[in-house]
Amino acid sequence: MSNRNTRTRTNEQEQTEEQTDASLDCPECSGTVVADDEHGETVCTDCGLVIEEDSVDRGPEWRAFDAKEKDEKSRVGAPTTNMMHDKGLSTNIDWRDKDAYGNALSGKQRKKMQRLRKWNERFRTRDSKERNLKQALGEIDRMASAVGLPENVRETASVIYRRALDENLLPGRSIEGVSTASVYAAARQAGVPRSLDEITDVSRVEKSEIARTYRYVVRELGLEVAPADPESYVPRFASSLGLSEESERRARELLQNAKEKGVHSGKSPVGLAAAAVYAAALLTNEKTTQAAVSEVADISEVTIRNRYHELLEAEQDIPIA
Repeated sequence: MSNRNTRTRTNEQEQTEEQTDASLDCPECSGTVVADDEHGETVCTDCGLVIEEDSVDRGPEWRAFDAKEKDEKSRVGAPTTNMMHDKGLSTNIDWRDKDAYGNALSGKQRKKMQRLRKWNERFRTRDSKERNLKQALGEIDRMASAVGLPENVRETASVIYRRALDENLLPGRSIEGVSTASVYAAARQAGVPRSLDEITDVSRVEKSEIARTYRYVVRELGLEVAPADPESYVPRFASSLGLSEESERRARELLQNAKEKGVHSGKSPVGLAAAAVYAAALLTNEKTTQAAVSEVADISEVTIRNRYHELLEAEQDIPIA
């Protein structure tokens, strides 16, 4: 009898919740209804009518006053991520032979943990596809770290590679080539592009293969990658050279003027950005050299000089130096 009553009350509660969810308007004034999580109430923003009270608080029962304390009290693991082949859901066994208190393990325990690590690694990759993915995501993380790309770009690159693997684009192409192409495409999509030469320096494949694989992946996956904007390179170059915000702003103005005059058409975005930074430094009386800009931008000094004169020619009120 008690079970029947319990089921009846549960059904009534579910019906009440469904009715509440369905009625998005205030019953008095038809105003907007919002949930006040702080007070556990559902109220109307227009007339202030309390429609529901004593709602269930699904948050933690503890309080934290800083990020460190919050992490220590959290009872959940790390969020899932596409940057790991198993999305971070598997178990990791620490390589240090120490217990939870930091004490060293005995010889017998160390041998046991070594066997567990070995079998854990074998079980984490069930088939050739997962082994492929594990190797590729490791390469993506290594290259992204080497060229200073943020975590969101690594996540995007991992998703691009997963799509390429699912759509069977890898046969006839190396894992390293598709991984590098994914990093290059993800960086351009996120608006923090790296030049092809910079990507090639940290990759294990040749520049020609990277370019060929990149075009193939973008075409087959239908990725929307806009042409690289020279202005997106300016902050990184200016920061590496230690230039002021005034120089960075002046470099942007030079590039914007070049776009209006059509000077940028058919030119390398990296070369234009490097020349603009160099010209802006001279115009704002800041010390820098073509050699320094060339080293930061990984482009020849001849290209910088050529683009430098073209940018100044586009400025009507600035004579050629």
